[in-house]
Amino acid sequence: MSLMAFISFFPLSLARKALLLASLALLQACNPTYNWRETRGPDAPYVVLMPAKPSSHSRPIDLDGIKVTMTMTAAEVDGVTFAVGTAELPDAAQAATALAAMKTAMVRNLGGSIKQERQLAAPAVPVMSEIEVAGQGRLMVARFAARDRRVYQAVVVGKEKDVSREAIDTFLTSFKPG
Repeated sequence: MSLMAFISFFPLSLARKALLLASLALLQACNPTYNWRETRGPDAPYVVLMPAKPSSHSRPIDLDGIKVTMTMTAAEVDGVTFAVGTAELPDAAQAATALAAMKTAMVRNLGGSIKQERQLAAPAVPVMSEIEVAGQGRLMVARFAARDRRVYQAVVVGKEKDVSREAIDTFLTSFKPG
């Protein structure tokens, strides 16, 4: 039975049927696309809000000659990926080199160019920056941070038309490296 047939079954005035339909539409609109949940790093100290249940994977990478194991924790909603990557460096003095390599690799992987880059002030994190990259109809906004020997990247990437600024802000402002 269709919704209209179901509503027609009840002896309601036209105005009440319209109100009922509007109420049902509003309830359906309340079904959130993003199911935000607090997530802690599986092997690194950070906290972030993820829009769905994340999964984590680790693999060895080379950050401009610095060999590390990076752990990525990510969730995807409607083709938009939200991810946090972490790695521990052999020496804290390598942080600037590692962060630059992470940025370069991400821009290259997207096949785009940096539209905006800015340094951020964070009380507990001495080094933090953010970039926005566009290329091939895709948008990526990424935050990079270093604290002691640990480097972090928090990334939102997807088709430009599908990436919500509100979701980017929720994700990135919730990201707290430890």
